[in-house]
Amino acid sequence: MPRDTAYLQIADALRERIRAGEWTAGARLPSRARFAEEYAVGQSVAQRAMELLIIEGFLEGRAGSGTYVRGPRRRMRIPRSRLRRLSGPGGRDNGGGTWQSRSKARTPAPERIAARLAIAPGDPCVVTSYAFLSQGRPVETCESWEPMAVTDRTPVVLPENGPLKGAGVIERMRAIGVTVVSATEIPRPARADQARADLLGISVGDLITEIERTHYAADGRPVETADIMVADRRAEVAYEITFGP
Repeated sequence: MPRDTAYLQIADALRERIRAGEWTAGARLPSRARFAEEYAVGQSVAQRAMELLIIEGFLEGRAGSGTYVRGPRRRMRIPRSRLRRLSGPGGRDNGGGTWQSRSKARTPAPERIAARLAIAPGDPCVVTSYAFLSQGRPVETCESWEPMAVTDRTPVVLPENGPLKGAGVIERMRAIGVTVVSATEIPRPARADQARADLLGISVGDLITEIERTHYAADGRPVETADIMVADRRAEVAYEITFGP
């Protein structure tokens, strides 16, 4: 079968075999080498089919152990749009859960953050760590950085304290005379290393969505940048595109 569609056909076949009860929830599947031989394809094709079923929630990969049947999952949806994206660290309209946050002022900007904020490495920032929990489980984390050159000695220096706590970047910056006009988001698929797995309460190697976000003022200055992580097994990210004035 053609290589570009073979993995889809194998995924369809394995999905039906799981639904038919050939392997029940918790059962360990044969190796990708076994499936490659059975379906007369390369191991990379078999692996791609199994990864698709992991994304769909039928399978679960366990580092150093193998691939297991998990059964279909129900994931929450995290909307990202012009309004929802900017209303909080990761879009606070994804209801049914709670946010936890912790801020630390005068934190030296590491080189990668300094480059995104157009400041010098080591310049003081306020860094705020957020975690969104649904049913007591971490779904999304966000690490947000703001240069203190913008907010120092103002009532909004700490995002989750003061008169505009939790109001979001746009409203807080507007209160001190800074007009935020745009934001960029760069989503990337990734697999959790140990540190990310610990933050999200998932397994090493599990799929995650990473989003690099930066807010810009009218004069072109970056005024906030953040690294957002979403546990793929628990939520999907949906971008809403609107048209018109």
